[in-house]
Amino acid sequence: MIRHYGSSEGVVVNDGALFFDPITEMPDHVKNRKTSKVPFHVALTATDAPYNKWQCRVMYYWYKQQKKLPGSEMGGFTRILHSGNPDNLMDEIPTVVVDPLPVGLDRGYIVLNRPWAFVQWLEKTKIEEEYVLMAEPDHIFVRPLPNLAYGGHPAAFPFFYIRPDENEKIIRKFYPEELGPVTNVDPIGNSPVIIRKDLIAKIAPTWMNISLKMKEDPETDKAFGWVLEMYAYAVASALHGVRHILRKDFMLQPPWDLETNKKYIIHYTYGCDYNMKGELTYGKVGEWRFDKRSHLRGPPPKNLPLPPPGVPESVVTLVKMVNEASANIPNWDTS
Repeated sequence: MIRHYGSSEGVVVNDGALFFDPITEMPDHVKNRKTSKVPFHVALTATDAPYNKWQCRVMYYWYKQQKKLPGSEMGGFTRILHSGNPDNLMDEIPTVVVDPLPVGLDRGYIVLNRPWAFVQWLEKTKIEEEYVLMAEPDHIFVRPLPNLAYGGHPAAFPFFYIRPDENEKIIRKFYPEELGPVTNVDPIGNSPVIIRKDLIAKIAPTWMNISLKMKEDPETDKAFGWVLEMYAYAVASALHGVRHILRKDFMLQPPWDLETNKKYIIHYTYGCDYNMKGELTYGKVGEWRFDKRSHLRGPPPKNLPLPPPGVPESVVTLVKMVNEASANIPNWDTS
């Protein structure tokens, strides 16, 4: 039995399951479904590198600030440390230690440890929440985050650079034509994603295997590069018949996104370079800059200088939030 709720909503119900066409907003009947909170567990994959540690500390600080505010459905928190050994943040951040991939298997692409980390964490840990947010160290919560998922439909951020439709030849190596159109593969990565834990428990082993197969295939490795593991998650989800609600408001990425208004997470993966007139000089080191890669060996200093006038609000907010965290986290200079 198939029931249509109207093409403008982009939703089809097939045997009781909701299938979303790629959309940026949930239909009203989905938005207004809730009568009670549906908490999710925040799961952060990380290494023990100093560069990773200070980002985790900032991320956890802002999780604690936003969790207690109205509108939040954030539950517990786990840093999944995939270095194989405890580190000096075990008492500061709730942490589960898992093993890295066997030596050489990641072929120098450390992100391949992420799906393997989730497989191990889901096998060895029991959490009370029914949903999980898969997050990364360079995420900062700018406001309280509700559960954006709906039943068997996870919520994800659509990345402009993840284009299954433009890479159909490669996608078909892992998602055969008989399984359906290539548009069944969502334009997403694994993070940020809010997903029911039984679904990620099914998807994670496939995600790991697809990641390794993609890395072993020279054509795929060359085409996908540093976003290979993101494509692997998208394909693995499609292989399990899981479609995501696409939420552009889930995250913003300075310097390209200019405002934090009505967004939930800052992802500071890009360097922010400006001259003193407030003009972006991307690709060229600016007179003023904030780039997480400037702090590979330890945390940035406290009280970073704010950007010059004219720089977008998103960048100003990012630096202010890093400064507030560093001012309030004990022993900030510890690496």
